[in-house]
Amino acid sequence: MKYVVGDIVTRHSYQNDMLFRILELTDQTAMLAGEEMRLLADAPLDDLLPVSDIDKRKRRELGKQKEDVSYRLFRQDAKLMKKRNEYAATSGYESDASFFELRGRVLHLDGDAFYLQRCTELYERFGVPVYGVHLDEKKMPDQIASLLEMVQPDIVVITGHDAYLETRGNRDDLRAYRHTKYFAECVRVARKYCANRDQLIIFAGACQSHFETLIKAGANFASSPDRVNIHALDPVYIASKVSQTSYLDAIKLWEVLRNTITGEKGLGGIETKGIMRLGMPLKTPES
Repeated sequence: MKYVVGDIVTRHSYQNDMLFRILELTDQTAMLAGEEMRLLADAPLDDLLPVSDIDKRKRRELGKQKEDVSYRLFRQDAKLMKKRNEYAATSGYESDASFFELRGRVLHLDGDAFYLQRCTELYERFGVPVYGVHLDEKKMPDQIASLLEMVQPDIVVITGHDAYLETRGNRDDLRAYRHTKYFAECVRVARKYCANRDQLIIFAGACQSHFETLIKAGANFASSPDRVNIHALDPVYIASKVSQTSYLDAIKLWEVLRNTITGEKGLGGIETKGIMRLGMPLKTPES
């Protein structure tokens, strides 16, 4: 079977459990990126199985169903937050007073251009201001300082692809992870820029990343506590929740993790306050 970069395949040795995109090809092996999960892997060409259009469509429909559940949960929580904000803005009185929301601005660094586009589209659906940058994970630590100065974000997402490789060491050996060390260095640079974990909120990690290292480096939220795969859109749900939560309120950890596609096995974090601030009055162009 002749493959080309961009083909969608599965791995026979893993019971064809996940869809992958081919990123690079050699005579004998292929570098693969998860189609839905933020996993980077390599495999012999004879281990790959091409995916038919029908199978692709079925798998993507199942993935879409999971995304829809998370989206509905997020929207429900957003509506409740808006009602609370309306009550707070009017001190509980019936009033025609209007207010506006200053939501937290996100700087999203992603090692995968395809994922970045999907994430940006979801931020826009949520009404969250975002500045997205596609960067190779290994280059992120060298670029993040200048990006922080330029964008002045409230929230930083540092993600892409990662993987734990048993052949390189045990689960606590950072050399056994493809990109965790680069994510962690990125977090440390960001924390030098702003040490307060409630003034700059950081999410870091991808599939199977070393959760404890990223939290110790200074992240508020990270992956992956159980070294499992995380969904491509999970960082967006966490960043958007922070962006739309009042700075007076703490993020309820279980609530934010519940809204993700992967859940608490793949994502975790520490107590963190929201970023959003209310303002009054709301002035329209006509007024």
